[in-house]
Amino acid sequence: MKALITGASSGIGRDIALTLSEQGYDVILVARNKKALEKLRKEIKTKVEVHVMDLSSSYNCIKLYNKIKSEDIDVVINNAGFGVWGKFEDTNIDKELDMIDVNIKAVHILTKLFYKDFKEKDKGYILNVASSAAFLPGPLMATYYATKSYVLRLTEALYEELRVDKSNVYVGCLCPGPVDTNFNTVAGVRFSAKPLTSKEVAIYAVKKMFQRKLVIIPGTTMKLTFWVEHLLPTKLLMRIAYKFQKKKTE
Repeated sequence: MKALITGASSGIGRDIALTLSEQGYDVILVARNKKALEKLRKEIKTKVEVHVMDLSSSYNCIKLYNKIKSEDIDVVINNAGFGVWGKFEDTNIDKELDMIDVNIKAVHILTKLFYKDFKEKDKGYILNVASSAAFLPGPLMATYYATKSYVLRLTEALYEELRVDKSNVYVGCLCPGPVDTNFNTVAGVRFSAKPLTSKEVAIYAVKKMFQRKLVIIPGTTMKLTFWVEHLLPTKLLMRIAYKFQKKKTE
């Protein structure tokens, strides 16, 4: 059994790699941070393959696929991603475009390529990591929220196509709320609510993935929040979201 995990150098990706390894999976780790990947390699007891790679490049995504497509991969975890905080007119466009490349294009490319392979074999698991941000507009993190909405909607559409085709391939979306990871530092914010640990999220995500859950939301608080959001009008949600994002820098 073998799993590919992108964004594996820290946080949720790192802990999913450890969780899958504990369940007997050999792992292919992908991230930009070579030092962190090598450190993780030493903690994993199953076989490890490391690829130091920037997935903001579409060329690199296809290059990665071509390198490993001949291996019998059972699980793909599209976890690589980051966020940018700030008013839309103030955020750096180059950084935002990099974020779109990682959060959307890399997920899209790797999902599509492995999805086609898995359909031919009629087996395999693809878990795309989005965020609770996928469920609503995100003023002050507008582009990030939009990227995660893309990931969620793409995943949901593929899930239905697989259902209609009676395929044994699984595709699902992990949508965590606040998680204690390096995300805060990169985005330049701190969470205003108490976060879950990345280990808690990873263990829950892997469990629900193998149970073939479509949308995976760790934590009771976030599950309740998700249902409340469905009851509120969009304009009110936007106002609440703005205040929530504003608190992150206070």
